[in-house]
Amino acid sequence: MKAHQHGRVVLAIGLWLSTAITQAEAPPGQEVLFNFMGNYCLECHDADVAKGERNFELFEFPLKSEADLIAAKEIVDQITLKEMPPKKADQPTDEERLEVLRALRNSMTAARGKIESTGARTVMRRLSNREYENTLEVLFGRQLETLGLTADFPKERTSRHIDTIGESLVTSGFLLDQYFQAAHRLIESRLGKPAMEPKDWHFTDNFRQYEELTGSHKSAFNFKYLCLYEQPNTDTRQGGYGHIEDFLEGVPVSGLYDIKVKATALHRDTHYDPKIFQIDFSEKFILGIVPGDATKGHIHYPQGIEPLLAQAIVPDNTFEWLTFRVWLEAGQTPRFIFPNGPYESRASVIAINKRYKDEFTGVKSVSGVGRAHILKQGKLPHIRIDEIKVHGPVAEETGSKEEIAVFGKEGFQAGKAIEQLNRFASRAFRRPLNDADRRSIKKTYDKRIADKATPREAALDTLKMILCSPSFLYLAEITDEKETKLGPYDLASRLSYALWASPPDDKLRSAAASKTDPLTDPKVLRKQSERMIADPRVSGFINGFLDSWLNLRDLGQMPPPRSAARSYYAENLPESMKEEARLFFKNLLDNNRSIGDFLDADYTFVDKKLAKLYELPEKDSLRLADGFRRVDIAKNNRRGGLLGMASVLTVSANGVETSPVTRGVWVSENILGVTPPPPPDEVPAIDSDVRGATTIREKLEKHRADKTCAECHRKIDPLGFGLETFDPIGRWRDHYPKPKNAPAPKIDSSGEFPSGETFKNFDEFKKHLVATRKDVFARHLITEFLAYTTGRHMEPVDQFEIEDILTKVRKDKQYGLRTLILESLTSEIFRSR
Repeated sequence: MKAHQHGRVVLAIGLWLSTAITQAEAPPGQEVLFNFMGNYCLECHDADVAKGERNFELFEFPLKSEADLIAAKEIVDQITLKEMPPKKADQPTDEERLEVLRALRNSMTAARGKIESTGARTVMRRLSNREYENTLEVLFGRQLETLGLTADFPKERTSRHIDTIGESLVTSGFLLDQYFQAAHRLIESRLGKPAMEPKDWHFTDNFRQYEELTGSHKSAFNFKYLCLYEQPNTDTRQGGYGHIEDFLEGVPVSGLYDIKVKATALHRDTHYDPKIFQIDFSEKFILGIVPGDATKGHIHYPQGIEPLLAQAIVPDNTFEWLTFRVWLEAGQTPRFIFPNGPYESRASVIAINKRYKDEFTGVKSVSGVGRAHILKQGKLPHIRIDEIKVHGPVAEETGSKEEIAVFGKEGFQAGKAIEQLNRFASRAFRRPLNDADRRSIKKTYDKRIADKATPREAALDTLKMILCSPSFLYLAEITDEKETKLGPYDLASRLSYALWASPPDDKLRSAAASKTDPLTDPKVLRKQSERMIADPRVSGFINGFLDSWLNLRDLGQMPPPRSAARSYYAENLPESMKEEARLFFKNLLDNNRSIGDFLDADYTFVDKKLAKLYELPEKDSLRLADGFRRVDIAKNNRRGGLLGMASVLTVSANGVETSPVTRGVWVSENILGVTPPPPPDEVPAIDSDVRGATTIREKLEKHRADKTCAECHRKIDPLGFGLETFDPIGRWRDHYPKPKNAPAPKIDSSGEFPSGETFKNFDEFKKHLVATRKDVFARHLITEFLAYTTGRHMEPVDQFEIEDILTKVRKDKQYGLRTLILESLTSEIFRSR
């Protein structure tokens, strides 16, 4: 270094240090930063030179802005990758690099918390899409899944996987337009539909099915039958959906319809190899009904709105009438599916032709026997439908649920229209109406009357206005701005959306209105919380919280290749995976079991599909009709707790392969509450410089040879090593996939925590987590629960009360989950704005 440059650097350092000394207390890490910058950076990046337009002469702690964060991130990346200082310059030691990286990362974490801070106060937020739909279902008294009201809404933004954070729930002009359209569709289809006498339709032939099925069905039975050959979730779409060709226009009005289907299950006793079909032939065939809309795409392909409306077991070898009552929207037509059908019909036909073509007689094509030939002479398992009858709309004896829910038992009364609208608006706004609300409702209604609308039309248009009001769409607080604690009605809404993901019921509204036992009293709040936790509607919380905390919402976003995991598709495993986690959580909540069970347990909940995936003895005794059962796994060291569940193991993989880094980060963030710093943007893939390594462990060891990489990987990798005995969908394995011309590498799932504890396998890994990190886990679970239920992330100022909650949970010797939730719900944090 030249003398004048050295002098300038020393001067700069001296000025910085003198400034720091004059302060009451230098920010943490400042001296480390100044020393590193002065020794290795300022020669090229001071105010005079500023190579690459980078001037670090004024860069200091604490970081104060987004620009400071960006600059700090850039410095971290360059130091980690050893791209700076340049190779020709003096180089810092590994210890110096690590020391300044720690200082930079700590300052970045602190700055991010301040920059993103909401002042420990919840930002007013709108309803999430699922809360919006749940709320409408409560207000209108019926499920609305056939309408798909939010199907065209923008994809919901989440914050750290949580979908209830106020800052992330933005409202765009496009979304406002979607709200209006959704309100219009809902009101018109459910309350504005024309009165209609029931009609009857009877279909006995012309059951055309498209593409490859057309020729074979014409040849085999001239479209006399509607046939289902495969489950709906396939690539080839050959017989997964059966529609009524002469009923593509669908039903004339929304309503209940009785559907009768004359059907039989054929060849469940086929002599063909069951492996061809990838199903369990001991299970009776199931026929399901989903809605279809010929204007929304291919009627024989999956569509965006197709909830399962009903299903029934189909009798073997004998046609019998099956009866269903389902709700269909105007224009929807019933479609029939085979939920537990073979994996792929086309592949089945090809396999039968290849292995059994000699069994067939008559003229064969050059390629052998096709579907028509097999239908005439073979034993292809399928569901066959002979006739279909549709009757409706069916009148409801006491009036439509929507009419009663909105207007009351007496239905719409023109003379009481304003009174009925005000009553509905109070429920929709989740609070008593004020004068401005009443004036707006009356003004809208009167204007429509003045425009020559009928009283009912005016009322329906006013309902649309109510459903587009900010008071409905937002959890808008009416608590006085001077108050730090939520008022009773705001607290009732927060509690209801926390535990049910839907609006307050009559009992909770009464508690909010009470003057003698106010909901703001922690004892009353606790009592209401206990009542609501015991209600089946708590599933709204369980499902939403698990989707947020464990990121189960993303389960299925990166599915495995069909060839590598057929059962994942053939048995619709994602649904079973999620249900296991939900039932496990509910069991802990209902029985106040220890949150330690999340880390390790001697039981779980499985259906037949998961029992088979987990290779449990129950796979041979459970039937699909049994649903889920609690099973004892005390002697099974391959399962137990969240980390042994296929849902967690699948969502923490990428669908194709596993990585201790990816799963380690997942465990660190979701179980221990520690978010590792992101790798540098330019960091090379792990595979790029690991020649000679045969397992992921060896690759990571080479990667960790760089001490700046090792700093984070020594904390992350052990958390992932413990899970390496599970493949991308949670199946147990002892070896990695076999490479070409080499034996399959054996998996080593041992590891060492940064604190020194070692483990040999998955079972020991879990036990160490329980023994040494239960409090860490409990603290994180409290933090996640409070963030989810208050609509804001916890901040440093909240940590003191979180510790108080943890102390109360710890006093419950079992660390009970219900105790944790009740203490959180009655905390100052939950009750504050």
